[in-house]
Amino acid sequence: MLVRLAAEKATGALLRDHGTLYLVDGRVVHAESPAAPGVDILLTAGGRLPREGWDEAVDRAGAHRAVGRFLVDSGRLHDGELEICHLGAVFDAAFFALSPTSGPTRFRYGVGHWFGTVRPVSAEAVERETVRRRELLDAVWPYAAVDTSPVAPRAAAPGQTVGARQRALLAAADGRLTPAELARVLGRPAFHTLLDVRRLAAAGLV
Repeated sequence: MLVRLAAEKATGALLRDHGTLYLVDGRVVHAESPAAPGVDILLTAGGRLPREGWDEAVDRAGAHRAVGRFLVDSGRLHDGELEICHLGAVFDAAFFALSPTSGPTRFRYGVGHWFGTVRPVSAEAVERETVRRRELLDAVWPYAAVDTSPVAPRAAAPGQTVGARQRALLAAADGRLTPAELARVLGRPAFHTLLDVRRLAAAGLV
């Protein structure tokens, strides 16, 4: 359906079981999913933006669908910072929103998102990146059960080492938090967290 809507140059919201994609003239301008941290978490949990700065932007510009623009115009972010963060969040949420599902897919014409347009992305690019990410996960560790299971660290073998990013993930993992929950705690994209979890699983560390 996404490709068809792109061909129609449709504007609105594509609703699926695991998330929503927002289109303007057939191009993806925003995406959100319960499985992926939003732009707010990526900016605030990482320390780039105080929470009160985000809340002010939503209060003052949300009704005008211009939160992203407000963050730049008010000096809280540079254009490049916003674009990189927002594109990362779009591809992250789209990965989950476009996952295989048995539920209905609906499109609500004319619906927009309060964040506003930053950098539109073609539907083809979003679908291509989603497929690439799915293939990458399966190449690392082809058992998707770890994606939704609580992450429980295991002791490393003698001489076995991990990088700083994976060490931080293991330190936050407590046997109760799932990868999606860890992504929010760490302020990281959910896909990158899944990828680290699968790599750790392949290494026998979770």
